[in-house]
Amino acid sequence: MAKVETLRGPIDTSELGFTLMHEHIFFHPEGLVENFPSVWDKEKQIASARETLRELPSLGVRTIVDLTVLGGGRNIPLILEVAGDLPLNVIVATGIYYYREIPGYFERQEIDVMIDLFVRDIKVGIQGTKVKAAIVKGVTDEPGVTSGVEKLLRAAARTHRLTGAPLFTHSHSKTRRGLEQQDIFEQEGVDLSRVVIGHAGDSEDIEYLKSLMDRGSFIGMDRFGLDMYLPTSNRVAVIAKLCKMGYAGQMGLGHDACVFTTFYPDQQLRPMFPNWHYRHIIQDVLPALREAGVTEDQIRQMTVENPRLIFEKSEPYW
Repeated sequence: MAKVETLRGPIDTSELGFTLMHEHIFFHPEGLVENFPSVWDKEKQIASARETLRELPSLGVRTIVDLTVLGGGRNIPLILEVAGDLPLNVIVATGIYYYREIPGYFERQEIDVMIDLFVRDIKVGIQGTKVKAAIVKGVTDEPGVTSGVEKLLRAAARTHRLTGAPLFTHSHSKTRRGLEQQDIFEQEGVDLSRVVIGHAGDSEDIEYLKSLMDRGSFIGMDRFGLDMYLPTSNRVAVIAKLCKMGYAGQMGLGHDACVFTTFYPDQQLRPMFPNWHYRHIIQDVLPALREAGVTEDQIRQMTVENPRLIFEKSEPYW
């Protein structure tokens, strides 16, 4: 049976179960809370995160994929403190989250330096821990493929080929950036069926979404609750339509949610995004999908089978 690395070590992919495919536990600008600790109540947020994550198994969630990397305040020792003893699988990633230019250190180094660090996260461990990344993350947003972003995407692709860790991306759907990501990955010799184009669920452009999947990739319908990009009802309608067209086998669900983020003040966050939390898909989205004609088999495919398939393909190319 294929294995996948988690916060608590490797498990069989059959143990992943219901998986939220794109989430964050803590997400904030790099170095912010370390330099200005007064911007958050650390102990309060740890307790809140533990409470939030502890309830997920009782709702049927077995696994969350935390795609926080450099640029989003990745802190694996802290995540271990939060979730290392909980009955929940947490999968973590390597990569860089910058979508204009990358940090100057990497800009002035050969691409192999970046690749070596990503590979170390996957094969040895992250930030001095034994926790290994199981995903390589790449990013393109509205600014498009800048020189720094291209370097990152190519480094992510080469890391994937060396390690087999699947490629997950952040993309900007309104500008169809996922197609550019696929182009670069294809140039690097990547099998596009081992790629998840993230935030595709922000789009109602069926032809764009089909084109991503027709080239072989999975797509992330993974911002449920972020109605500023697209309301839940619209997202449900798109998924239902794609399921009817036979694409349930290439979609994954998630929220891109955080227990704590500094991008919005606490007093604004919940009133602005009342459904932006890990329970929204279970409690609201799945009933809406059923009402829209999505079958139980299709729901299981998107939430259980597709994550398993993605991580079962985690083999290097040589």
